[in-house]
Amino acid sequence: MLLENKCALVTGSVAGLGYGIADKLASEGANLVIHGLEEDAAQEAAARLRQAHARGVLVHCADLRQVDQIEDMVRAASQEFGNIDIVINNAVVRHFLPTEALSASQWDESMAVNLSAAFHTARLTIPGMRQRGWGRIINMASVYSASATVNRIGYVTTKTALVGMTRAIALETATSGITCNAVCPGTVPTPAIVDRIADIARNKGIPEEEATRDYLAQRQPTGRFVAIESVAAMVGFLCSDAGNDVTGSVLPIDGGWTAA
Repeated sequence: MLLENKCALVTGSVAGLGYGIADKLASEGANLVIHGLEEDAAQEAAARLRQAHARGVLVHCADLRQVDQIEDMVRAASQEFGNIDIVINNAVVRHFLPTEALSASQWDESMAVNLSAAFHTARLTIPGMRQRGWGRIINMASVYSASATVNRIGYVTTKTALVGMTRAIALETATSGITCNAVCPGTVPTPAIVDRIADIARNKGIPEEEATRDYLAQRQPTGRFVAIESVAAMVGFLCSDAGNDVTGSVLPIDGGWTAA
């Protein structure tokens, strides 16, 4: 149990990639803070994790657009577990619109959830990590932190900025026992992506299997999804002692996407 007595805060962890990462960290002994906007879904996810791993699991439904709610989440976690040792900034919003069609409120939401929330979780947890001489901050970036695509200006901008934040935090904490890294998945079968492919299949009148093949063929040379378990394993590695000297890194796990 490599992470026994550690506490991991994973934002956006009710389902999909965030849940997979939380499950991996719990399997290594960590207590968890599960985060999502829907209380019922979050409680169900927490119950599954408790049953599977017999770890402490706290649920919090902070609106990451609101700094006071982020502060309350961190405070509640600290009161429950005494510390926050691992922060996984995974929560994200996506708006599939061209620049001129994206509203001011949608832009602000992207900045708040995808970028500013990661800053706030870091600034609030770094002091305790420094005091204990150990910490892990992992920002879930994207292949789109190194490239761009149309109709996702908020997503591309925030993921690119997240890499810069990662490097800055890594240098500031380099001698403290804290590491900060960015993990950049390619296309992972999250509920949002699966739903998007289903919409494409309906609009084109083709089977979902064909739409999936077409979608992935444009992205990943492997022709398949990046497994959630693979991304979670990379996060687990970074949180282990083997990850002690990995900091300020931008780590793609994308089925060859960026290589192509």
